Amino acid sequence: MISRREVLAAIATAPLARPARADVDPGWRPNELDVREIFVTGSLSRRFVLGVPRHLAPGERVPLIVLLHGLGETGDERMGAWAWFERYGLGTSYDRLRASPSFRGLVLACPYMPNLPGADPSAFDSYARWIALTVVPRARKEAPAIDTMRATYLAGCSLGGYFSLEVLLRQPETFGAWGGVQSALGQAAAARYAERLAATTAHVGPRDLLIETSRGDPFRAGNEALARALTSAAIPNTFLELPGPHDQPWLRQHGTAAMLQWFADLRAA
Repeated sequence: MISRREVLAAIATAPLARPARADVDPGWRPNELDVREIFVTGSLSRRFVLGVPRHLAPGERVPLIVLLHGLGETGDERMGAWAWFERYGLGTSYDRLRASPSFRGLVLACPYMPNLPGADPSAFDSYARWIALTVVPRARKEAPAIDTMRATYLAGCSLGGYFSLEVLLRQPETFGAWGGVQSALGQAAAARYAERLAATTAHVGPRDLLIETSRGDPFRAGNEALARALTSAAIPNTFLELPGPHDQPWLRQHGTAAMLQWFADLRAA
């Protein structure tokens, strides 16, 4: 596991880590989604934001994706829950992709993610259970989501990419696919995560995996190393490298849409 010092040192130089209120995207409100805040019980988190497609035909259901945010929003529960929509371009990216007839849609669940102590595995255990046993069932109840493992996805950005990988490894029966966007991973951790994923998939079966980074991402080397280690272990994965830095404008312009399109394509495959 990458150390907390390594994570903080690398993220500290990235604009994504220290967002200001001014960085809220003024055009974040989507046309194709009904976006609402859901309050639930929990000890580490008590809310998530849900994006429900407005465009579905009667009786139509689509996959559900759970999205974890980055470090900069861990200190404020409301800011964290809304980060993907207000700061990372989730709604506007969704609207752009809806211009393509091949993009059939997704239900989007964005829970608040606290800054969990990496040295305390029990904190990850508790949070992973909350995601699997509280957020996913409630999202399925509130929205027309397909209620199967194969159509339930997990993703995260920066620190959320690292934490979402820990959630996947603890609750693999819940999720059929995982995507990390500029995940806060060091090179030394890559081989260990590949080994853990190999052991997990040997037990529960293969999962679709996306590793998305950018040329200016301070975690680019770690993400490249993870993709190489997975490939060496004969674990299929998609590695995607885009131009650009590690910041919120990059997510709004490129990174979030690329991730959404990859997950949408899983259904068509």
